[in-house]
Amino acid sequence: MAAGSGGSGGSGGGPRAGPGAGGGRGSGTGPGSTGGLGSGGELHPRTGRLVSLSACGRTARRQQPGQEFNHGLVLSREPLRDGRVFTVRIDRKVNSWSGSIEIGVTALDPSVLDFPSSATGLKGGSWVVSGCSVLRDGRSVLEEYGQDLDQLGEGDRVGVERTVAGELRLWVNGRDCGVAATGLPNRVWAVVDLYGKCTQITVLPSEPGFSSPAPIPMPALEPSAPTEDSALAEQGASGDEAFMVSPAQAQQARPETFPNSLESHNDFASMELSEAVSSAILSAYSGGLLNVNLSSPPAAEGPGSSCAATSPILTSNDALLFHEKCGTLIKLSNNNKTAERRRPLDEFNNGVVMTNRPLRDNEMFEIRIDKLVDKWSGSIEIGVTTHNPNSLEYPATMTNLQSGTIMMSGCGILTNGKGTRREYCEFSLDELQEGDHIGLTRKSNSALHFFINGIDQGVATPLTPPVVYGVVDLYGMAVKVTIVHNNNHSDRLRRNNAILRALSPEGALRRAVPAAQAEPERLLFHPNCGQKAAITHEGRTAMRPHATDDFNHGVVLSSRALRDGEVFQVRIDKMVDKWAGSIEIGVTTHNPAYLQLPSTMTNLRSGTWMMTGNGVMHNGTTILDEYGHNLDRLKAGDTVGVVRREDGTLHFFVNGMTQGPAAWNVPPGVYAVVDLYGQAAQATIVDDVEVPPVPEPLPEGNNQVSPSSPSSGAGGSDLRFHQLHGSNAVITNGGRTALRHNCRSEFNDAIVISNRALRDGELFEIVIQKMVDRWSGSIEAGVTAIRPEDLEFPNTMTDIDYDTWMLSGTAIMQDGNTMRNNYGCDLDALGTGARIGMMRTAKGDLHYFINGQDQGAACSGLPPEVYAVVDLYGQCVQVSITNATGPMDNSLATSNTATEKSFPLHSPVAGVAHRFHSTCGKNVTLEEDGTRAVRTTGYAHGLVFSTKELKAEEVFEVKVEELDEKWAGSLRLGLTTLPPGEMGPGAGGGPGLPPSLPELRTKTTWMVSSCEVKRDGQLQRMNYGRNLERLGVGTRVGIRRGADDTMHILVDGEDMGPAATGIAKNVWAVLDLYGPVRSVSIVSSTRLEEPEGTQPPSPSSDTGSEGEEDDEGEERGLGGQNPVAVVPTALEFLENHGKNILLSNRNRTATRVASYNQGIVVINQPLVPQLLVQVRIDFLNRQWTSSLVLGVITCPPERLNFPASACALKRAAWLLRGRGVFHNGLKICEKFGPNLDTCPEGTILGLRLDNSGGLHLHINGVDQGVAIPDIPQPCHALVDLYGQCEQVTIMSPETGASSSKGAATQGDMEKADMVDGIKESVCWGPPPAASPLKSCEYHALCSRFQELLLLPEDYFMPPPKRSLCYCESCRKLRGDEAHRRRGEPPREYALPFGWCRFNLRMNPHLEAGTLTKKWHMAYHGSNVAAIRRVLDRGELGAGATSILSCQPLKGEPRVGFEEPGENCAPPRGEQPPPVLLSPSLQYAGAETLASKVQFRDPKSQRTHQAQVAFQVCVRPGSYTPGPPSATLQEPPDPHFSPAELEWVTKEKGATLLYALLVRVE
Repeated sequence: MAAGSGGSGGSGGGPRAGPGAGGGRGSGTGPGSTGGLGSGGELHPRTGRLVSLSACGRTARRQQPGQEFNHGLVLSREPLRDGRVFTVRIDRKVNSWSGSIEIGVTALDPSVLDFPSSATGLKGGSWVVSGCSVLRDGRSVLEEYGQDLDQLGEGDRVGVERTVAGELRLWVNGRDCGVAATGLPNRVWAVVDLYGKCTQITVLPSEPGFSSPAPIPMPALEPSAPTEDSALAEQGASGDEAFMVSPAQAQQARPETFPNSLESHNDFASMELSEAVSSAILSAYSGGLLNVNLSSPPAAEGPGSSCAATSPILTSNDALLFHEKCGTLIKLSNNNKTAERRRPLDEFNNGVVMTNRPLRDNEMFEIRIDKLVDKWSGSIEIGVTTHNPNSLEYPATMTNLQSGTIMMSGCGILTNGKGTRREYCEFSLDELQEGDHIGLTRKSNSALHFFINGIDQGVATPLTPPVVYGVVDLYGMAVKVTIVHNNNHSDRLRRNNAILRALSPEGALRRAVPAAQAEPERLLFHPNCGQKAAITHEGRTAMRPHATDDFNHGVVLSSRALRDGEVFQVRIDKMVDKWAGSIEIGVTTHNPAYLQLPSTMTNLRSGTWMMTGNGVMHNGTTILDEYGHNLDRLKAGDTVGVVRREDGTLHFFVNGMTQGPAAWNVPPGVYAVVDLYGQAAQATIVDDVEVPPVPEPLPEGNNQVSPSSPSSGAGGSDLRFHQLHGSNAVITNGGRTALRHNCRSEFNDAIVISNRALRDGELFEIVIQKMVDRWSGSIEAGVTAIRPEDLEFPNTMTDIDYDTWMLSGTAIMQDGNTMRNNYGCDLDALGTGARIGMMRTAKGDLHYFINGQDQGAACSGLPPEVYAVVDLYGQCVQVSITNATGPMDNSLATSNTATEKSFPLHSPVAGVAHRFHSTCGKNVTLEEDGTRAVRTTGYAHGLVFSTKELKAEEVFEVKVEELDEKWAGSLRLGLTTLPPGEMGPGAGGGPGLPPSLPELRTKTTWMVSSCEVKRDGQLQRMNYGRNLERLGVGTRVGIRRGADDTMHILVDGEDMGPAATGIAKNVWAVLDLYGPVRSVSIVSSTRLEEPEGTQPPSPSSDTGSEGEEDDEGEERGLGGQNPVAVVPTALEFLENHGKNILLSNRNRTATRVASYNQGIVVINQPLVPQLLVQVRIDFLNRQWTSSLVLGVITCPPERLNFPASACALKRAAWLLRGRGVFHNGLKICEKFGPNLDTCPEGTILGLRLDNSGGLHLHINGVDQGVAIPDIPQPCHALVDLYGQCEQVTIMSPETGASSSKGAATQGDMEKADMVDGIKESVCWGPPPAASPLKSCEYHALCSRFQELLLLPEDYFMPPPKRSLCYCESCRKLRGDEAHRRRGEPPREYALPFGWCRFNLRMNPHLEAGTLTKKWHMAYHGSNVAAIRRVLDRGELGAGATSILSCQPLKGEPRVGFEEPGENCAPPRGEQPPPVLLSPSLQYAGAETLASKVQFRDPKSQRTHQAQVAFQVCVRPGSYTPGPPSATLQEPPDPHFSPAELEWVTKEKGATLLYALLVRVE
């Protein structure tokens, strides 16, 4: 025991006399003595239930730290003495939890206290500092106080003091953090919570506090006191030591961390730090980067004592804070050290803050990012300015300031708002995360430096003005920052680590370690690990103890660097199924001893390579998206490994199998890293792993050759990929594998070519190994006569215009031009594992092989020497040359030539229902006249067949009727060349039928089971379509043999695409009621060949009579062209269309079933003059932007190879897109008609050729005029289902532009609607069932409000002319102009934009047409209370009280202005009040003139505000124009002259109600 410790009569005075030490200190007298530890120096014996005390009540330890994180509460034995600091040292921490030590005071007596689980549960007068917050009775009273206690490490000291004034002060490592609370009771006990990471503390001697504003530190301790350090390390502190120990001495028991002082000590050599590192830190400290005062506060005789100071401490007035004057959205807190932008989700700027004083030379101004939001682009900006914050008018963002300002924005420097350095540093401020630090300093040589996490980014500008203020712009994502000072221990340590990482990213520290310390031979995990990870079993096992609570913070690194060729391999011991994602493995150049571990290693932006999922990431960016086995699918017991080879390549292993090279040029001396992420909960290092040889690893994928594949043992072929290739291609595996880099961000520039020309009859076959679903289009393959050395690799091979033949999708292209469409196979439909072969025959023909099956001659006349070429385009990422490559054995090849493309048939055609054949499996019973099949017992012997062969494009479809869940497996269905009658007669009487479909091999059979495609039981394809194991009752499943000899599976009418190719001509449908599927019933029919003349009439067969009745009708300004003869056949879409199109409804409906493009369809018949061809928009998907494109093409569409979008058509194409007109991809007209992108569902769009060749656009039957003149003929109408538009249907064609139906519709309208070129009724046209108004939410909302007014229906026009919406989308759709003219003489008025109009019936006794044509149009504001009275009278005027009357409207009639009773004469001399009108609803509808009323929407239950007004016809000459008389909050309509904005009339009968207007906010 140390001298005098714990006793009262000890004679020792401690190791050394000093301030506060008396002679014979055991007496316990004197201000500096503690009198032992009894006065506030011991812990109370009553504690939390998991705490055990030792060392005479001075040390507290929380038991079971790996399983429990709370119940660690301890209190001081005695109440605190005023002015004395109760200090504890953190002895031990664990990384299993979040949160750490909490400390404070409480007025509760520990002897009678019922201990809660944590300090924040203390009530009744308790103040606790938790993290950087101060809580009173569990509630936060101060945020961002002092230093974050969660960041303290082992050896750090923290204390609390109650001052004489009743204030609570926090002390951290001898530093006063200021007042945390006031008004403390006289008697309080210290309270410490061993919470979370903190598991053990020791009470240090009580010390005096300092209340003076400028405390003076004691002189530095002499280095000749090793015994003092030893005693402190063993048991805390001696009872007679009345002074605090220096941080350097307190830390020497922990050589794995940095010293708190950089002064030289006798034992500093044991720190395992090289001279290079020491020099780096010292140089960083010099010049002000880490200019801190590390001296401990003095232990004086008393509060009034003083001694010579060795380094002054800044007073509070001198501290660097934020200035009180700041941006309009800034809120300051934490004594002006923290700035936060208010409303961060609504506003992104107005967040500028500045320092309260100019910066001194070499003074560090550093902030910590506390909070970010993920809504905006851009983030924090920091810099300096010469402007004084007291006189500065703060801009919205500092980059707007055009003088005296230097800012770092992103990774560049802006001076006075203009970029002066685009790439200042490798860090971007926009990529920083919460907790990162940003600093700046102006050096004494006037150079400005920025620092990121302590790393000096170099000189930003050499000349900085001498007087500058620090400035921070909380812009975009940045919401909250706090100024951090350099005397913060954990912040300084963090910056030290960052400096070391920057100085030595590749392990320079390790090379500087003395040679006497040999590296350990055995690979272990380093003890510095993620905060939710733990290392056990002597460093061999890493685990996340609470894997079901947290999914990250599980990063662990190897204890030493890997040698070249050394495999680091771990075994997954434990998995949890709660999270997504799993283990990640890789290497990093960062030393684990100094690395601040991120939450997941993929967040690290330097020196890191990780395999995650089945991709590879470098510095957080994906470099290989489809690399190897998916780590997310591993199970417990699987192994993963990594090795860096001598050539700098990085390889990963899964269960001992190499996954190939993942990265190149990886530096030596990297550490292995494992991220126990998501499901991965525990892993153990596996020893004695040998590196598998990698000169010629087998390529991944399905390289096995099926029995039907062409092969002659050509695995030894010398055909490889050439070393020359596209810029995004990579050749690996000895030239046998090609892949596309960055496949998620790049889709082309990945052409590869064979290393030599193909010989005649030689097959060049590849297998698709990796695909991504990000792009449209896929692999393209072919041959070229261009030598690789002479080829300038283009973006895609189809860009080459000479000596090249390619297969792209189903199109055969020569020199970039389509020479043949609908070849027998579709490369875009192939998936992973599919094999593609190319062969030039001796005759010069090019043949393609798909999975070993010859697809027939694609083209002929090829030159003798051609090279195989593959374009890894779009979805295709990686291919490998198969063993089948080599000379071709023609006897094994079968010719299945196809000439037509498959086109899905979505709906069964009416006709005779299909039947099941009487030959079936022995467990099957046929019911309901052969249309239902039931498996009566067991799980197998359930084969059934169609009665007849399937015709081309015929669908055989069944519905699942019953499931038996006790069985596993899948329904199987397919096509077979086996005639069912050959297997034996009668149900169940087929002795030759096997128990299941895969065993049916008597004749060729193609089948789909689950999601696998098989031929004669051999696997041909995996991952096809929907998994048939997941069918439910009622699901429809069909099979179709395409005209192109392909087999398609349909699920609920959706075509899954071609499952197999080369299907024979004569095939029967076959189903296997296997496993859970017990019974099915047929829902399809066979097609009937209808005799000529019995087909249904053409939709255009009755249009002639309508046209005849229109001769006498009024043309309404639509041109009045004469009708022509109808087209002879019905209109439908051609079966040559975009790849994402599915046709149905007898090819009259087109649906885009995937993506946002590849949706072009063409109408089969050319446009006939005066024939209106129309399509209806059936469905819009609002997740996309833009919408359909309409137009014509003049080239034959039957053989056209359609691009992804119509805008890519470069010849013979005229298109209407948005409001523009395009010809061959070039815009020729800027604004034409309404915007097609805003057309709602139900809109009917039409195209019509006039007699002069002009192309007209019709919207809902209304002609929008000539869009394109002089269209060549013949031409076909084209529709591109792009973006939002996903389905359209052809409407019945109409001849001419003025059919009787159209005349009738327009004849019912008021004549004034089409006067002087006015088209106010443009969108009346569609039938009520498809009205675009039904899809307008604003119109629906206004209609619901109008219904709440309970007005009689007889006042309003009947549908469809009842209402018209003038919201932005509806008016843009109609192409409404803002102003129109009406009346005699014509007078201008504004359309009611933003309102919804409800048209009123006209008085039948009035000449309504004459009135509306000759009278002027105006608006009259009103309110809800007056509407009914106005409608009852039928006009505005006397008795119709209104807001716009000269007498204001009240809730009831005013005194003296009551309505006269019946048979009563009006009072003498009383005149009717004048009525105020306006040609502008912007004026008449102002809030002061048209009052607002609140209402609750009955549908959404939301509260809205509404206004009402009237649109009226006013007789010319009955009103007097004048200036506005009402007071407006906004300026009046600038379109009208202020002298004529208000019309006043007193004449009775001068107004005619035209419509009720409603506006809802």
